[in-house]
Amino acid sequence: MEIHNLKPAEGSRKKEKRVGRGEGSGYGKTCGRGHKGQKSRSGKGPRLGFEGGQNPIQRRLPKLPGFTNVFKKEYAVVNLDKLNLFKKGAVIDPKKLYEKRMVRKKGIMVKILGDGEIKKPLTVKAHSFSKVATDKIEKAGGKVEVI
Repeated sequence: MEIHNLKPAEGSRKKEKRVGRGEGSGYGKTCGRGHKGQKSRSGKGPRLGFEGGQNPIQRRLPKLPGFTNVFKKEYAVVNLDKLNLFKKGAVIDPKKLYEKRMVRKKGIMVKILGDGEIKKPLTVKAHSFSKVATDKIEKAGGKVEVI
């Protein structure tokens, strides 16, 4: 292969539409714009969303109430009774919770809630804990670590 042999892939290059080059080209006279009207003239056409003077859709539809909080933190919630599946003395982190399918999204922040009882001493690492969950884990002889 040499540089003078190189060609683009078949069908990857399209011929430019050359308008205003005579009637025989198929794009002569009106150049594919039709007759008269705003879109046939030179210069910019109507603005985006313009509907010919009719009230445009973005003004017809009502504004929705409320707002979107872009700073909202999303947590995956795990209750204490689910942690009983792990062996005594295990170190539990979000990665292990994901592997056991207790957390559905990878890399999401995890919050441990105090629903249910924990029967084993475990070391639990998570992004957030409820007060009840912290008390129950420590009462069972485990440790709580905030990531």
